[in-house]
Amino acid sequence: QLHLVESGGGLVQPGGSLTLSCAASGFSLDNYVIGWFRQAPGKERQRVACISMNESGKRLADSVKGRFTISRDGLKNVVNLQMNSLDPEDSAVYYCAAASRPGSWISCSVLDVEIWGQGTQVTVSA
Repeated sequence: QLHLVESGGGLVQPGGSLTLSCAASGFSLDNYVIGWFRQAPGKERQRVACISMNESGKRLADSVKGRFTISRDGLKNVVNLQMNSLDPEDSAVYYCAAASRPGSWISCSVLDVEIWGQGTQVTVSA
């Protein structure tokens, strides 16, 4: 079975930083577009960032541009989401996701996702 596992969530003060990691069990992340999505209570799941299979393409939501960075570590078979200058509006459950369509990083849409992680909570609060 193919599984994604997120780690790195937690409580952080406004202006702080967190790094989320997405690890795969049973397959190589290099063969998938990987995305991060988030969902706050009462809201729809929304894109945060997606990265192409060869790491040349990245798409970030406008709300996180300049603050978040998505990257691959092929040796460890993980995808990281570095989050800086966190704001209470960033509080949500963050999900790692995988899609096999190579061009899906461009749209970075929940509709392309084939594998979801279980999510990790990020809370930004003083």
